[in-house]
Amino acid sequence: MTRSAGDGAPPQGPPKDLPKGRSRRNFAGARPVMDDVARLAGVSKQTVSRVLNDNPSVRPETREAVRTAMRTLGYRPSRSARSLASGRTRMLGVISFDAARFGPASILTAINTAAQEAGYLVSSIALDTADRATVVRAVDTLSAEGADGVIAIAPQRWVGRALAEAQLDTPLMVLENDLGKDASFVTADNRAGARKATEHLLALGHATVWHIAGPTGWLSADRRVEAWRVTLEAAGAEVHEPLIGDWSADSGYELGRQLAVRPEVTAIFASNDQMALGLLRALYEAGRRVPDDVSVVGYDDIPEAAHLLPPLTTVRTDFPEIGTRSLHLLLSQLDGPPEPAVGRVVPVELIVRRSTGPAPGR
Repeated sequence: MTRSAGDGAPPQGPPKDLPKGRSRRNFAGARPVMDDVARLAGVSKQTVSRVLNDNPSVRPETREAVRTAMRTLGYRPSRSARSLASGRTRMLGVISFDAARFGPASILTAINTAAQEAGYLVSSIALDTADRATVVRAVDTLSAEGADGVIAIAPQRWVGRALAEAQLDTPLMVLENDLGKDASFVTADNRAGARKATEHLLALGHATVWHIAGPTGWLSADRRVEAWRVTLEAAGAEVHEPLIGDWSADSGYELGRQLAVRPEVTAIFASNDQMALGLLRALYEAGRRVPDDVSVVGYDDIPEAAHLLPPLTTVRTDFPEIGTRSLHLLLSQLDGPPEPAVGRVVPVELIVRRSTGPAPGR
């Protein structure tokens, strides 16, 4: 069966000349339109539209000819026109909380990068509070902007509840939270990370492991506390109540000062690297050597972790993978028929450096 260029067949012969009265040089003043791209590529306007909307029926060589013509002319498709053709705005919404922290910021960067590669824009809203009214207003704002779908970086339990109550009409992807059947989610394996950190310190001969935890109500912090406690109990080690921080280096320093004066403390697991940084300073000021007197494990593997003195043993979370995977899962929901909510757990890795060593006397 023969196919015309308008049906996605490759153009016949070399691209035609530029439209009459126009040149590559003067297109800065006369904005090219879709008809110009079709004429130069030797295809129909409908084929250009199919290329713009990623229609799989277009042959690769035809697609490349159209894209070459677009680059030659400096053609920029109208987003509103593409929306009318596809029924989408090709814009995604992101709601984030505590966006300045390393983890959420890294995830947001990855979402933006993956969205750009897929031909989408991202509209982000950063919230300071997570009550239901605030979340609903953010959702309404993104809906009014025409977001095709929404990704929520929702690390606190109450954020998850607010999202569940918001009853979104658009596809929703939740990060670091689990709304059950209400939305798909992506999260790091926080329990496995805490278990690996605790087992590492116990394997070095430490009688037990003390814990500087993140704030209560944050799912990652709560899951790390749970896994730390279960791992100690399984090993028959004594379990001391965790000290609750707020993710900051300041809180790690203040809580570290409490632990530094206790000679029985030889191993500490901090729930993020920022608190571990403050802890290292507190131990130094108290004359406790790391790792000779006290071993320290952090969490997240921030870029500075390998350059601390000593370099920090930590659990690496692949935040870019979380952001990229969430974007792709959301797009698959947009492109395919409605499916039940799915969950994806991203593995973590223990990175052993010089802040951990054998227990004193071993």
